Amino acid sequence: AIAGGHCDPKGADSLLELPSTLRFERRDRVAVLTIDRPDARNALTVEMLAGIEDAMRAFQADPELWVAVLTATGSQAFCAGLDLKEAAPLLSGGNSLGFDDLTKRELSDVFKPVICAVNGFCIAGGMELLLGTDLRVAAEHATFGLGEVRWGLVPLGGPHIRLPRQVPWAIAMQLLLSGEPISAQRAYEVGLVNEVVPADQLLPAAFAWAEKLCRNGPLAMRTAKEIAVRALGLEAGFVLEKTLGARVLASDDAAEGPRAFAERRKPRFTGR
Repeated sequence: AIAGGHCDPKGADSLLELPSTLRFERRDRVAVLTIDRPDARNALTVEMLAGIEDAMRAFQADPELWVAVLTATGSQAFCAGLDLKEAAPLLSGGNSLGFDDLTKRELSDVFKPVICAVNGFCIAGGMELLLGTDLRVAAEHATFGLGEVRWGLVPLGGPHIRLPRQVPWAIAMQLLLSGEPISAQRAYEVGLVNEVVPADQLLPAAFAWAEKLCRNGPLAMRTAKEIAVRALGLEAGFVLEKTLGARVLASDDAAEGPRAFAERRKPRFTGR
């Protein structure tokens, strides 16, 4: 079984240099990428974003790896989004945070199957990562949300483009406009995740999906996903999201929101 298979953190990927907060391992034909920063609710730094891209590029290029599992350490959070202490000054300054190619978002050019195992909070940038994956398993206590609007910001990792294509319109707008999260059970009901399991069954369930997929023809799976993704024509939407989102990030509200977050108070927005 894959879950009990050989786990090699180096192997052919010994040249892959990742920050200490990310782990890339092999379990037979499955790549396992783990976000490992539990003390910060697995919040992402700019360095980690680049590391995730590097790890997925290595996965995509390796013919011996057929499926990836994306997960995180701990039970509190899958990913709480960008580390605001680092990102807030960059966001309000209009920094691209790695999105210089306007047609790309997380995992948008990975055509091998990616399974997401969600072990807790999946919000903001964590939600954006989830939306780039193909199959999702969630622990019963997991929650899902995009809270950026509460702080005068807009998420630029593709949720405006992907989310309305993956769940009903009203649910997508609820998540994008209210900033309030939904439960794992609700996420399952609206089709955002495939399965909800007890926390101690999360990784076994994810590896069970991976084992099923590894019985299939890898070229057929990769081609099926590539056709499905390319047929969506997401690139134009990504360009629109980044272009229109830039005007929000340059606003007074985008400076006020993160400042209020850091000062633990309600933001005072002006609409400018």
